[in-house]
Amino acid sequence: MNDTTPTQRPAHPSFGEAFLYWLKLGFISFGGPAGQIAIMHQDLVEKRRWISEHRFLHALNYCMVLPGPEAQQLAIYIGWLLHRTWGGIVAGTLFVLPSLFILAALTYVYLAFGDVTFVQGIFNGIKPAVVAIVVFAAWRIGLRALKNNLLWAMAALSFIAIFALKVPFPYIVIGAGILGALGGKIWPDKFKVGGGHGASDKNFGPALIDDDTPPLSHTRFRWSYLVILLVLALVIWGAAMALLPAGTLFDMGEFFTKAALVTFGGAYAVLPYVYQGGVETYGWLTGTQMIDGLALGETTPGPLIMVVAFVGFVGAWTKEIFGPEALLLAGFVGASVATFFTFLPSFIFILAGAPLVESTHGDLKFTAPLTGITAAVVGVILNLALFFGWHVIWPRATEAAPFSGGFEWFYALMSVAAFVALWKYKQDIMRVIAACAAIGLVYTLALG
Repeated sequence: MNDTTPTQRPAHPSFGEAFLYWLKLGFISFGGPAGQIAIMHQDLVEKRRWISEHRFLHALNYCMVLPGPEAQQLAIYIGWLLHRTWGGIVAGTLFVLPSLFILAALTYVYLAFGDVTFVQGIFNGIKPAVVAIVVFAAWRIGLRALKNNLLWAMAALSFIAIFALKVPFPYIVIGAGILGALGGKIWPDKFKVGGGHGASDKNFGPALIDDDTPPLSHTRFRWSYLVILLVLALVIWGAAMALLPAGTLFDMGEFFTKAALVTFGGAYAVLPYVYQGGVETYGWLTGTQMIDGLALGETTPGPLIMVVAFVGFVGAWTKEIFGPEALLLAGFVGASVATFFTFLPSFIFILAGAPLVESTHGDLKFTAPLTGITAAVVGVILNLALFFGWHVIWPRATEAAPFSGGFEWFYALMSVAAFVALWKYKQDIMRVIAACAAIGLVYTLALG
């Protein structure tokens, strides 16, 4: 601990203070789950010290195992730790609400003015920035979570499995959990979140929710709380489905509920499922539109899985569910339905499971499998960064001919420059995105 490290625990934030933070996070959480987790770590662990590094990683490991958007689930978890159930609900809602309105507005612009050079130029510039953000986040998470050579090896194996062998993400998670459980028994020191290695080389000072903070009353598991929560969740879901008219909106409610429940690995794993349902099964949008929607999702704050709002907007617009004179209203309702049914299960998973998880944060037999899973996820994030980079630098390539169609050297240089700005010069993510958008616009206009 150096002279500048704080020695006093921070004061407990008021509900209003936390509300304003979660609202701000909803507007600045760019870079997909990797970038969002990095932002939360910087804010909540390093700067505000609302939660310690070890407790943050323990919660993150649990969220990684669940189906759904892990970054939003982590926000729900920490919000719940700070301010009980309503704290979790507010944190999770504000994490996605700004993104819903922003993405709905951008989708309208895309559908109504998608061929405008001005719009294309801005998005052309933002895409390389997104590549840099994901690479930077993978680097930061790797440094934070991979504390020894064994965990680095697990991350490398995970990357090889998903990149070269095309192993589905759920199998990677299961395999990493099993290896973590075995490793926790054979090499316990290698799989401790702290364990002498520390979760970080830095000491940020005492945290409000620290490693040795006694369990708060609301974090203890109670059967009555679990039963009431599950009953309320079923009532809310059933009432929402009953309000939807038969047809496109009802189909969306069913489809996005399934997407939220049966797909693991966050947005990365759910995208093929959403593509298959939205494009091939229901015909809500085309394959090209789905790819454009992914780009929009990457360039807006909030979880990458918010691409479902794009799918819902385009689907309701295309099907003209309220007639040809009310396309904007139809699109926004479609986006809202997709968002509600996709994210509802995340609240239930966290609010129901977090009390059990909190009781295990010092127990190696529970933490070792989760530590193994986190190591595997680092490899998956690196694979995603390469996937995005490939689409940006070789936009016209195919899997059969991965380097065909011309190399976009300018966008490759933009990605490198954006990474250097984030890594070496510690630039704010919003500034990097804004600068890249401006450069992309100028470059596109210059090309005519």
